[in-house]
Amino acid sequence: MKIIAMIPARYAASRFPGKLMQDLGGKPVIVRTYEAAVKTRLFDEVYVVTDSALIYDTIVDCGGKAMMSLKEHECGSDRIAEAVQEMDIDIVVNVQGDEPFTDRESLSGLIEVFRKDKDSEIDLASLMTRITEKDDIENPNTVKVIVDKRNFALYFSRSVIPYPRAVDFSPAYYKHKGVYAFRKQAVLDFAQLPMLPLEAAEKIEAIRFLEYGKKIKMVETRVTGIEIDTPEDLAKAKAAWR
Repeated sequence: MKIIAMIPARYAASRFPGKLMQDLGGKPVIVRTYEAAVKTRLFDEVYVVTDSALIYDTIVDCGGKAMMSLKEHECGSDRIAEAVQEMDIDIVVNVQGDEPFTDRESLSGLIEVFRKDKDSEIDLASLMTRITEKDDIENPNTVKVIVDKRNFALYFSRSVIPYPRAVDFSPAYYKHKGVYAFRKQAVLDFAQLPMLPLEAAEKIEAIRFLEYGKKIKMVETRVTGIEIDTPEDLAKAKAAWR
């Protein structure tokens, strides 16, 4: 299989504009993320795909590979679909631009899903990690996922799911890490499907697949990393980097 990584990078992030160009250990966050993806050695190619000339130039100037989006896009998967349309690839992994601590173990687990899928039944796979802190479970910026017994996603939400109504039972909670591995056709199909009400309400792109009856294979990872969504997250990332 030919496997590439695409890092969608939008400059005007809603919660923390310009976060991808913030300094992290002497280099911008987006450069650190790009370097981390390359360092895994899992991919035939790694690209940053962006709507920002500043981000494009930054990646190219450091010797990386970047592509400019030709259209405006609602989400990273739409941006990737445009970029890979004419590429001869089998699997594309969507690595979030704000995750400079991207690791080989987690991404390898995603790719393994497709190596084992001999009948090509799985369209996409994604990552989840166990969370136990009450603040994380109740935080709307933390997307939760619930799965069936085979680890196929049932639903994603910013709300607390499952709701702990039974006081004598402690359910497991999983955070959805927005890292996806798609078969090429799956991400192209995604970009052609109109957004439906549940995705519009939650602002979680993975819900679009569920609303159209697609299956998402979830892979549990023990690596939590640090996603930079806020200035506070950036401070944590800088402390961890040091």
